[in-house]
Amino acid sequence: MQSKAVARTVRIAPRKVRLILDLVRGKEVGEAISILKLTNKRSSPVVEKLVKSAVANAEHNYDMDIDNLYISEIYADEGPTLKRFRPRAQGRASKINKRTSHITVVVEEYASDIETEENQETEKAE
Repeated sequence: MQSKAVARTVRIAPRKVRLILDLVRGKEVGEAISILKLTNKRSSPVVEKLVKSAVANAEHNYDMDIDNLYISEIYADEGPTLKRFRPRAQGRASKINKRTSHITVVVEEYASDIETEENQETEKAE
């Protein structure tokens, strides 16, 4: 079973957010939150809040065990870009793109030992 949380139009460039996401991808939820607390980047608190939200969704909506969760998918897509102009010399103007991100976190439960044993037995029977 999977649980998901999405933060849309976060005012941080996706390229910068992906640096943080690569640190926690595939990790256990508790370990990921610890890493995010100690990471000194602007996107770190946003991602931490999102992971906690995904865990809360898993617990409340699907009755999953919090201690048994890991981050199965985490990615940042590009959101709408705010376009601004900066005055330059001799009456010119240069373009500034203020990029935004859509960050998605998917948490999943580790497969329990009972389920994996049952799957192996059915495969052997076939």
